[in-house]
Amino acid sequence: MLNQSDDRYCLPIKVRFDQSTTQTSRSSTKPRPLSRPWLYKRPERWAASRSLPFQLGVFLCPVLALYSVMAAKAERTFIAIKPDGVQRGLIGDIIKRFEQKGFRLVALKFLQASEELLKQHYIDLKDRPFYPGLVKYMGSGPVVAMVWEGLNVVKTGRVMLGETNPADSKPGTIRGDFCIEVGRNIIHGSDSVESANKEVALWFKPEELVSFKSCAYDWIYE
Repeated sequence: MLNQSDDRYCLPIKVRFDQSTTQTSRSSTKPRPLSRPWLYKRPERWAASRSLPFQLGVFLCPVLALYSVMAAKAERTFIAIKPDGVQRGLIGDIIKRFEQKGFRLVALKFLQASEELLKQHYIDLKDRPFYPGLVKYMGSGPVVAMVWEGLNVVKTGRVMLGETNPADSKPGTIRGDFCIEVGRNIIHGSDSVESANKEVALWFKPEELVSFKSCAYDWIYE
C-alpha cells in the first residue's frame, strides 16, 4: 500500500518536449514574406516586370473595348426616298422619324439619278424579271439620297422601314403607314453593313460625308 506522505508521489509530472520539432512547426505556420513587396505598392512597376505582350494586353484592352463601342455607334446606313415618296411630299416625315429615333444625318443629296447609277445600285438584281422596271421606276423622278449614322442603324433602319411589301408591314413603320403596293414602297434602306458601305461609296464622295458631334449625343448614348 502506498504511503501518501511520501513526497515522491506528489511531484508534478514532467513532460519533455522536443525543442527542434516545436521550432519547426512554429516556423512553418508563419506567412512567407513577399519576395518583391514593391510590386504590390507600385502597380506600374508590377506591369513593367511582365512581358511585352502582357503589358500591351493590360493597357490596350480598355482602349480596344472603348474603340469597339465607338465604332458600333458610328455605324452608317444608306437611305433613299424614292420618286413616289418625293412626289407625295413625305421627305420631311421620313427624315423626322430618323431624327426622333436619335440617328444622325451625315449626308443628304437631292438628285435625278442616272440610269448607270441605278443599274449599278441594283446590280445584284440584274437577273430578276422586274429589274428593268425597277430601274425605270427609280429614274422616273428625283430621289433623296441620305446617310444616317448611329448604333445598329442598319438593323434598326430596316425595322423602321417595314417589309418590302407594304401589305406585310406593321402600322407604325414607314411603309406600313404610307404605302399600299410593293411597286410603290417609297423608300430604300441598306440590308446589311456591307451593303451600306458599298451604297454609301456609290452615291457619295468621302468629302461629302460630314462628321460632327450632335448636341443631343450625350442624351442619346450612355
